[in-house]
Amino acid sequence: MKIKLSKKITLIFCLAIIFCLAIGYFYITFHLKKYAENNLENNLKHLLLLGRDLLEIELNSKNILSNADALADKMGKHQDLRVTIITKDGTVIGDSELNTSEIKKLENHLNRPEIQEAITKGLGISKRYSFTTKKYLLYMAVPFGKDTQLGFLRYAIPISYIEAIKGELKKITVVTLILMLLISLIFTFIISSVISKPLLEIVKIAKAMSDGDFSKKPHIYSKDEIGDLALALSHLSEEIKIKIDKIKHDSAKLDAVLNSMFEGIMVVNEKGNIILLNSSLKKLFFIDSPSEDKPPLEVIRNTQIQDIVNKILEGKQNLISKEIIITQPEEIILKVNAVPIIKNDILEGAVLVFHDITEIRKLERIRQDFVANVSHELRTPISSIKGYAETLLDENIDDKDKREFINIIYQDANRLANLINDLLDLSKIESGKMKMVFTPLDINPILNKCLKVLEKYIKEKQLSVSVNIPDNIPKVMADEKRLSQVFLNILDNAIKYNLKGGAIKINISTIDKFVQIDISDTGIGIPEQDLHRIFERFYRVDKGRSRELGGTGLGLSIVKHIVLAHNGQVWVKSKIGQGSTFSFTIPQA
Repeated sequence: MKIKLSKKITLIFCLAIIFCLAIGYFYITFHLKKYAENNLENNLKHLLLLGRDLLEIELNSKNILSNADALADKMGKHQDLRVTIITKDGTVIGDSELNTSEIKKLENHLNRPEIQEAITKGLGISKRYSFTTKKYLLYMAVPFGKDTQLGFLRYAIPISYIEAIKGELKKITVVTLILMLLISLIFTFIISSVISKPLLEIVKIAKAMSDGDFSKKPHIYSKDEIGDLALALSHLSEEIKIKIDKIKHDSAKLDAVLNSMFEGIMVVNEKGNIILLNSSLKKLFFIDSPSEDKPPLEVIRNTQIQDIVNKILEGKQNLISKEIIITQPEEIILKVNAVPIIKNDILEGAVLVFHDITEIRKLERIRQDFVANVSHELRTPISSIKGYAETLLDENIDDKDKREFINIIYQDANRLANLINDLLDLSKIESGKMKMVFTPLDINPILNKCLKVLEKYIKEKQLSVSVNIPDNIPKVMADEKRLSQVFLNILDNAIKYNLKGGAIKINISTIDKFVQIDISDTGIGIPEQDLHRIFERFYRVDKGRSRELGGTGLGLSIVKHIVLAHNGQVWVKSKIGQGSTFSFTIPQA
């Protein structure tokens, strides 16, 4: 149940007023009680002293009262008090409320508290119960006598009289406080209504803003906090309207961009539920039902996509790039790139981009088949040309020109044969048709065997070779033939492009769960702009020099594919005139 602000203010003020009035009530009644008691005692004392003076006037020349009881009755009647006259020895000789016979039965009053205090201080006061009158009384006594103390005059007033005065004072106080409370409530309600009225207007405008209506403005011009609040609300309304318009404009642009993209886009939240699919992805997977707040598996029905989302959200990988094949209604090959959405070190979801690479893969397959078929077809005639040229060279041909021509034919046929063999190897690796047998291998024997094969060329260039293999290097999981091919290709390049009298350094180390091989030379080096293309097929830095040295342009491309097939990595560092360092990794066994 809602309570209005005016009622809250009124209630708070009421509680505060009641609290203050309660404190005031107890304070006033306490002090009024004290005042009443003190005032009554002072009045009683005044009357008592007047009575003493009267009593002393009534004494005869011998300081003797002729009729003490009658005098007490007269004084008590006129002053509306109980008057008692007591002799010096404590005998009661007069009492305004008792007759003569009753007075004679009274006990001695000398030891009464008020009498004893009057003896010592000249005035005695006492409050106690009177067994004679059966009432609680306030007693006050003074000694009397002109020259000598003859006795005591005592006045008594019922305490009920004092309580009656207190009760009247309380009634007056309570009525006064209630009137003050009612007046305060009326003024509080009026004040709270005046204060809450502009606030209610601000609340209505804030509600309208929450519903999207920013046209209303508060008409409050007071120069206080409420006026400042109204101005701030007006400014806030303008700012929110501008921000919302900008967000709508940006959202429209984003929607236009996403929907015009050929690639499919999927965005999921931190729970793995879809929050966005663009139209390209919906067309790709024939999605026509709402997909928001659903897991990808429920919408796309592909476990590989769900696995990618799960791995990203579980933090196992920061980037996933994977190819998946969709077979229904026709075969489609998609490359899926997934990255997490991280804001302020908090994972908020993931973005998946779907590239349709079906045509690219088809063209690659056609190219691979074409290269393989052409290579197979060329292998036989090239072998024949090479064989016939070799046979002719074995003959004793005196004509030097003819022999030179035949030698050129043989060398070019040999180059073509090497090129075709490299093309066939590369085609098999790319298509996955090259069978590899992975077994635990020691690198040292394989490296020594490759250096032995190239020993002739190393000596021709007068190169120094240093090998650094620690004793604790573990075995690698690799195919021996293909690993030898990687060593041969890299070492062959290190020899061909090295300077005469240069050096080759081979260093082997372990990094995490891989063995890293670094092969450095002191050759001509590779320009920085060519480093990122060095592993492309047929790419040559110096085409004339490469052709002169008999290279096919496929060696490093074959190296790259073999290393990747072993789940390793390959890279190069080089500086012109200082040499190059080719590095690759192979998993430990």
